[in-house]
Amino acid sequence: MIIGFAIVLAMAVALVVDASAAYLQRSGLDTIADGAALRGADLGATGEETYTEGVPDDRLELTAAAARASVHAYLVDIGAYRKYPGLAYTVALDPTVDSVTVRVRAPLDLPLTVPGSPERASIGATGSAVVATAD
Repeated sequence: MIIGFAIVLAMAVALVVDASAAYLQRSGLDTIADGAALRGADLGATGEETYTEGVPDDRLELTAAAARASVHAYLVDIGAYRKYPGLAYTVALDPTVDSVTVRVRAPLDLPLTVPGSPERASIGATGSAVVATAD
């Protein structure tokens, strides 16, 4: 009975440690996804020249290519690929509301494994931002 209790206790500890690791990675990916969406919305609509030439008076046009390039540059700039090896992302634009949605996903190396659990897990997060000018 003591051996059985020890096994159950060890599995519970492994579960808590793995859940904590997943939570911490998810929090980090949430921050990255939010920042990438903001950068994609900002530079995807206005481009780099906004900061030298000002915001145009007419509606900001969001372009998919510029948003994707801005998101990729942001991820490189902050070192996301080094911190999360295997990081992948998608960028979706909604032109009806001028929004950019970024989904990031990265593999998670579980510190401990519970028998029967997957050897490799993947964690994802989503961030979105809207581009608008004040009237």
